[in-house]
Amino acid sequence: MRTRGARWVAFLCELNEANPFKVAFTITVDISGHGNFTTIQSAIDSIPSGNTMWIRIQIFAGVYREKVTITYDKTCIFLDGAGHHVTFIEWGDHTLMNSSSTFTSVAENLVVKGIGFKNTYNIGLYSPKQNPLIQALAAEILGDKVAFYNCSFLGMQDTLWDATGRHYFYQCYIQGGVDFIFGNGQSFYEQSVVHYSLGTYGHGSNDTGYITAQGRDSADDPSGFVFKDCVILGEGKAYLGRAWRAFSRVIIANSKLSDIVVPQGWNAWFNVGYE
Repeated sequence: MRTRGARWVAFLCELNEANPFKVAFTITVDISGHGNFTTIQSAIDSIPSGNTMWIRIQIFAGVYREKVTITYDKTCIFLDGAGHHVTFIEWGDHTLMNSSSTFTSVAENLVVKGIGFKNTYNIGLYSPKQNPLIQALAAEILGDKVAFYNCSFLGMQDTLWDATGRHYFYQCYIQGGVDFIFGNGQSFYEQSVVHYSLGTYGHGSNDTGYITAQGRDSADDPSGFVFKDCVILGEGKAYLGRAWRAFSRVIIANSKLSDIVVPQGWNAWFNVGYE
């Protein structure tokens, strides 16, 4: 696995021609005040616009309650957490799909390791009566050449917006109940766990959920989701996905599917006739 990861990082590090594996420098984030910064956003903001050197942001364990955005000009960032069970970025926004995400990245050349991303709006202490089930994103990824290693994404509806670009997810954990891996990304998920759950919204409910909603819109569109050596499990019943657009493409290979998956497998949604 080390070799595969090294290959991917080499692909990501094209901008650093002198030494594609070298981090130029490291800055630290510690919520308790023992690092260079106490918030992740302030550390990102400190990186100069148009940066072309790999900069490591080491994030110590803690729950960072903040919305984090990496703009298009903040390239070549390595977010290095202490582990997705102990380093969390969480928020509870839910106003609009394209503004609710706890973590948003537009920049190219991003590597993330050991961080949990969470949208708290529909999970945790909340109940269906208090908060209707709506779009509340944990992460929105729009940049090209982005890799996540050992990260988690926690939400209920539209957890992970794999929006556009080439993305790699390795040994990640993704949880949700409705279209919780969606978008038009050209993405590869490997050795990851996909956990379907409607949480309190599923208790006593006959609702059937949807794991993916891929948005490929033409035969020439190179996008699609590939799940290889993954595990799909959870509680209740769910479709593997539904076609967000007419040429939706999801491939599941060498993976373990539990009995949560309905026998039909897939739902054409508004695109009947394009199967």
